[in-house]
Amino acid sequence: MSHPRYLVGQLLLAMPGMGDPRFDHAAIAMCVHDEGGALGLVVNHIYDGLTVRQVMEQLEVDPLDLAEDLPVYAGGPVEPARGFVLHSLDYGGQATLQVSNIWGLTATLDILKDIAAGKGPSKWLLALGYTGWGEGQLDEELTRHGWLNAPAPPELVFDTPIEERWPQAFAALGVDVGQLSAVSGRA
Repeated sequence: MSHPRYLVGQLLLAMPGMGDPRFDHAAIAMCVHDEGGALGLVVNHIYDGLTVRQVMEQLEVDPLDLAEDLPVYAGGPVEPARGFVLHSLDYGGQATLQVSNIWGLTATLDILKDIAAGKGPSKWLLALGYTGWGEGQLDEELTRHGWLNAPAPPELVFDTPIEERWPQAFAALGVDVGQLSAVSGRA
């Protein structure tokens, strides 16, 4: 059973000026967050010039039924050669992790083969790498300024244009990103 503070199934939003350029304006879909650590995928940063079709071809998966060539997401700085598919719950393989009845996470080649064959999830994104925190690390980071958590409805993660995911997640909280500052004040 997870503790209420855990962010599984939510978006972790990087605040402006947090100091780590890898997470500039990042919206991270949190897939695991428990006593042992945390894992999430950045869902609004992509690799320029790298497409799902190219990845499938490199893995010798025939992208026959891939209707359009989609971008590959830069899921985070940890293990950037490892692939993850964040997807709708209408698909589930043996190695699929169901995340809070919101989405699934699969990291096996089978899902790419199923997507290529037209048997995959209706909504999905492919990310290389992930964001990871060790035991207690994210909990400690959350006590400092730099991160904000927000609801993560599937429409925001899968249907909202990539560049709008971060500001729309803030807007869902009633926060206008135009009013955010990278400089903190003093009281």
